Amino acid sequence: MTISGGQQQGVDSESAGLRQRIGFDAGTQDLESAIAWSILNDVKFIDFNCDIGPNHIDNWSEDRIENVKDLLSDNKIHVGIHTLSAVNIAEFSPRMSKAVDDYLAANIELGAKLGAEWITVHAGMHFTTEIEARREASIDHLKRATYLAEALEQKLLLENLNFEPDDAEVHYLAHTVEECLWYFDAIRKDAFGWAFTVNHANLVPDGINGFLKEFGTDRIGCVRLADNDGKIEVHMIPGEGNIDFKSMFQRLEGGGYSGHYTMAYGSPEQKLDSRDWLVGQAGE
Repeated sequence: MTISGGQQQGVDSESAGLRQRIGFDAGTQDLESAIAWSILNDVKFIDFNCDIGPNHIDNWSEDRIENVKDLLSDNKIHVGIHTLSAVNIAEFSPRMSKAVDDYLAANIELGAKLGAEWITVHAGMHFTTEIEARREASIDHLKRATYLAEALEQKLLLENLNFEPDDAEVHYLAHTVEECLWYFDAIRKDAFGWAFTVNHANLVPDGINGFLKEFGTDRIGCVRLADNDGKIEVHMIPGEGNIDFKSMFQRLEGGGYSGHYTMAYGSPEQKLDSRDWLVGQAGE
C-alpha cells in the first residue's frame, strides 16, 4: 500500500545530483557554525535540535532569526528541526500531557519563524503497560501538532524509531510497519509525513524493503542514514554494518524518491568521505 501525502522538498530535484541532496544532522551544534561548515563543503541540507545548548528554544532573538534566514537564503541551504526522541510524546499524565503539546508547538513556531522545511517528530514510548492508552495519547498529541503545523505552513515528519530488546522496560512506538500504520492511518494530512530512518528499519523483521513495500516513497520527506549490524541501535558509518546501501538507493530512487538524505553519524571528516561513498553506491 502506498500512502499519499507528497514529498516535501525545497530542492529542485530535477537538476540536483545526489551529492547535493545528502545533508547532515548537526545535533545541538550552533546552527550558524553548521551553516558555515555547510557553505565550505557544499552541503545543502541541515537537521538541527533546539533542546539544549546555543540552539535552545529560548535563544532565538528576532535579530538572530533574521541573520540565520539570510544565511540560508543567500547560500540556498535548507534547514529542518529535529525534536528530541527522549521527550515522551505518548505522555498522558496531567500537566505533563499539556507540556508535550507546548513542546511540539514551540518547535513548530520556531520552524515557521526560521522558514524550516521539515520538523522531525517521534511517537513517544511505552513502558510495557497501558500500551493502548499511550498510543492514543501519542496520536492525539501529533494530531494537534499537525493542525498547528498546517496553519503555520510547516511539515511534520514522523521518524520510525528503533527496536529495543524484548526484555527492555521501555519501547519506542512507531518502530515497526504495523505501528507506523497506526499513525499514518490516523493522521491523513499533507502536513504529516515520514522521516524514513533506514538504520532503524534494519533492526526489525520488516526491514528496509518491508517499510518501502508498505508505504512507498510518496510520504517520505527525508531519509535518515546510518549503518548497523541489524542487532542493536548504533550509528555506524555506512559500509561498516550490514545494510545494503546499493539496494536501498535502487529501491528509493527507483521508486520515485527525489528528496534529501541526512547523514546521522560520524565526525565531519567521516561525513564528507561517506558522502562520496554513498554517491558511489547509488551509481552516480
